[in-house]
Amino acid sequence: MRALRFDHFGDPHVLSLAEYPDPTAQHGNAVISIKAASVNPSDVKNVAGRMEGTVLPRIPGRDYSGVVVDGPGDWTGAEVWGTGGDIGFTRDGSHAELLAVPAAALARKPAGLSFEEAATAGVNFVTAWLGTVETARLAEGESIAVFGVTGGVGGAVAQIARALGARVIGIARTPPADNTPAARVLDAFVPLDDNAQRVKEQVEELTGGKGADVVYDAVGGVTTPAALASLAHRGRLVVISAVGSRTVEIDLVDLYHNETRILGCDSRQLDVTQSNAYLDRLAPYFESGQFQPLPVAHRYSLEKGKDAYLAVADRVPGRAVILP
Repeated sequence: MRALRFDHFGDPHVLSLAEYPDPTAQHGNAVISIKAASVNPSDVKNVAGRMEGTVLPRIPGRDYSGVVVDGPGDWTGAEVWGTGGDIGFTRDGSHAELLAVPAAALARKPAGLSFEEAATAGVNFVTAWLGTVETARLAEGESIAVFGVTGGVGGAVAQIARALGARVIGIARTPPADNTPAARVLDAFVPLDDNAQRVKEQVEELTGGKGADVVYDAVGGVTTPAALASLAHRGRLVVISAVGSRTVEIDLVDLYHNETRILGCDSRQLDVTQSNAYLDRLAPYFESGQFQPLPVAHRYSLEKGKDAYLAVADRVPGRAVILP
């Protein structure tokens, strides 16, 4: 099989197209013929050496969709989707023609999603569900402010929050485009600037002076001051990343007076089997059309895989997928 490969860290130019032996369904594995695999910002960070625990040499790629070609008989020919905090890091990933995963990790792709659409959902929606539902425990009638709402995770958070019956406030430099899933579920939008006080005041105005019950910060670092300021009393802040500096200053007196909860959320802790259990929970929402991934805007062959990484590194608008 052909696959993208890197044996040292660096910018996307360290990637090369290589020939590998076809994987086999041994030791409880199944083999998937990859139909589409998205390129996430975390994939670019992984190749750059900015993600912990990666074992080299490695085939990158976390998200995928495809067809089972070898494995348990009742799965052969099944259309599947998947993601994982191990694939592309400690086991070979999805930017290849074939992928071996534990048979227990197989999850049936929602019939209503194309292979391309299904390949873009994994990291975004698993991370969003983990942070919104399991970590913050957002409840019906609460308010949530989503920093980075125009991104993949932020857009997924907005959709999940709406499904839970929460009031959804999107925060970003620019509003989500009219044709995006996030734009359809927002109750309000607050433009992000470098003045945390201005963001706080607008969020409070939208919440009757209270502030947001939950702030999901899908950016982190540069947005932390505004995220903390936007919280209601006993509000919960979910942190999934850090842009810019890994360290921030926090006024501890304000923190304990507000009884703020700061909650870390890391989908990398979920391997491909654990992650796909989440996809099974999410699948009915995709089947009904209540959840929708961001539109695919850029398609690349494996031969052009390096270009896909360069585009994502340059923050090209829209989702990018590799089609082996």
